Amino acid sequence: MEPADIELVTLAKAAQDERAFAVLVRRHQARLRGFLIRLCGDAALADDIAQEAFMKAHAGLSGFNGGGSFRSWLYAIAYREFLQDARKAKAAARLEEALRKETAGHQGQTPEAGGLASSMSLDLQQALAGLGEMERASILLCDAAGFSHTEAASALGAPLGSIKTYVGRARDKMRAALTEETQTVPASPKPEATPSQPTNGKQYVL
Repeated sequence: MEPADIELVTLAKAAQDERAFAVLVRRHQARLRGFLIRLCGDAALADDIAQEAFMKAHAGLSGFNGGGSFRSWLYAIAYREFLQDARKAKAAARLEEALRKETAGHQGQTPEAGGLASSMSLDLQQALAGLGEMERASILLCDAAGFSHTEAASALGAPLGSIKTYVGRARDKMRAALTEETQTVPASPKPEATPSQPTNGKQYVL
């Protein structure tokens, strides 16, 4: 049986055991990367943020007191890194470019990213992009990453009640956006009417 996160953290802190932290990285990197890909819409940027988050988690491990889960603490670091990058103009440009280039199935996606980074249709990506920042982060944590509302609140530094509101609002907005997209799919054009000349001299349109 593999040791729990808190045991690995204790080993990494007390014995300066790099192997223990390496296990934590392997355990969480795929899902963290998947969360970040959906959050920022750019696989390369997600990798950069994930790497920075693990580096900061390693450097600041002494600050983890075990009051919450290591996972929520790690995601909080990653989310703060995302916010810092999102404030830069180039981050907005990257997101816009990513949405334009998005194709169903994320060609070239490695299975390492897990279920979170599985193929998303352009409609779903655009629906996510239409959410507010906290709405998007909340629904990705709770509905995609499997966080409880309490864990998401800890990771995002928001009140529990606010997280529940963000998730509910995000679900409603995405449902409406995806339903609207489905209803606006153009119908197949009907063939042009062909006039027919019957024997009684009247012309009908078939």
